[in-house]
Amino acid sequence: MPVNLLPPDPSSLHAVPGVRIGVARAGIRKPNRVDLVVLALDAGASAAGVFTRNRFCAAPVQVCREHLAHAVGATGIRAVVVNTGNANAGTGADGLARARRTCATLAGLMDLAPEQVLPFSTGVIMETLPVDRLEAGLPAALADLRADGWANAAQGIMTTDTLPKAASRQVLIGGRTVTITGVSKGAGMIRPNMATMLGFVATDAVIAPGLLQTLVTAAADASFNRITIDGDTSTNDSFVLIATQQAGNPPIESLESADGQILRDAVTAVSQQLAQAIVRDGEGATKFITVQIEGGADEDECRHVAYAIAHSPLVKTAFFASDPNLGRILAAVGYAGIDDLDQSLIDLYLDDVYVATQGGRHPDYSEADGQRVMKQSEITVRVLLHRGQASTTVWTCDLSHDYVSINADYRS
Repeated sequence: MPVNLLPPDPSSLHAVPGVRIGVARAGIRKPNRVDLVVLALDAGASAAGVFTRNRFCAAPVQVCREHLAHAVGATGIRAVVVNTGNANAGTGADGLARARRTCATLAGLMDLAPEQVLPFSTGVIMETLPVDRLEAGLPAALADLRADGWANAAQGIMTTDTLPKAASRQVLIGGRTVTITGVSKGAGMIRPNMATMLGFVATDAVIAPGLLQTLVTAAADASFNRITIDGDTSTNDSFVLIATQQAGNPPIESLESADGQILRDAVTAVSQQLAQAIVRDGEGATKFITVQIEGGADEDECRHVAYAIAHSPLVKTAFFASDPNLGRILAAVGYAGIDDLDQSLIDLYLDDVYVATQGGRHPDYSEADGQRVMKQSEITVRVLLHRGQASTTVWTCDLSHDYVSINADYRS
């Protein structure tokens, strides 16, 4: 079961003017399930994205990068199409042809150029995308287009997720209400490095199109690039930010301006909620774990330490068992790659429990206190390096028997 995560209330998801969403049952892998989603964007919308750093990236990732690179002026992005059940990754030239055919077919139905369509796929790797089924489902998805389709989109992009993931908020910018709404999916193969992870966030804010890439990168770095479930970086990771430019606010020309900071904070907050929902719904997860590293020489070394802890199977299984075998955390800190690390300076906390100081067990620490915290569904691991002023936070989950079962049976 997800860790303190509920399905989104559709009434809480604000429509974004300039975005309509439709879904369909295309039977791409399983019959009678929603597995095809289309986002139709009004003319004038802008888009930017960040994608997996896995060099074996999926065909739709390659096509999206190409189309975004040429999305200017009248040829801006006008549609997004997402299929589940098949990742179209590890499929070579044929996979690229099928991704491009998907774009061409949707473009023909919407009177667009193929380059105005962004394709996304998620599911099983190294299987041929049944593009004929996808194409057959597109008219139904277009017929279903509606402004309040965000909850349906969240449902339609799921794979091993147990719950849909969506978030929304509104802020005032220049006296006008600006909306930010998004959906994400992912539960395993999660270690975004910009899982299988997809994220789509839209806003009606008026913002200089050239700022969107900076904004989506910053939001990803503070959210999707701060989560891990199993340490595997997917072939299909994608996070796209869309601005429809319809809110009527004074145009944002700098993210450092007061209005720019309001929008950046709101987009980041929505992105963090979506990213944390992925961890809470991690395959087999029973604990949601926040890893805070403080006092690093720089943020990069803090990140290395955080991920050493968050990726460790020994640490993660100890959390699953509620076993305060906390020397495993200190061991992970030690192999994180800081060559000049002084272990005598390290402090370790588990929530409010002072576990280790000066590289060894704190004299007041008792295993009963450690186990009390380990039994909680939400836990914070805090490590003080005492090397400088930098800090970072990563979110992860435990590793349970169910994780193995889910992934062993995934293709059945």
